[in-house]
Amino acid sequence: MDQPDNDSHAPSFWRRPAGMALATAAVIAGFYLLREHWGHVLGYWPYLLLLACPLMHLMHGHGDHGGHGNHAQPPRRSNNDKE
Repeated sequence: MDQPDNDSHAPSFWRRPAGMALATAAVIAGFYLLREHWGHVLGYWPYLLLLACPLMHLMHGHGDHGGHGNHAQPPRRSNNDKE
């Protein structure tokens, strides 16, 4: 007989009440910080947008890319190859 595991998966920190409270406080603090310094952020907006491009490229996860020539193609038959 299989006994149930007493070491059931504990929820991650962000799923616990303390983690949710910390995330909520961080979102509220970020909102007020951005609201008070919007003029400064607006001046750097084009640079932040350009910085996002290489960061998105690095974090894309270069996993399964289809169609990069790694698949074997069957040989093509020409008009001269008749059975």
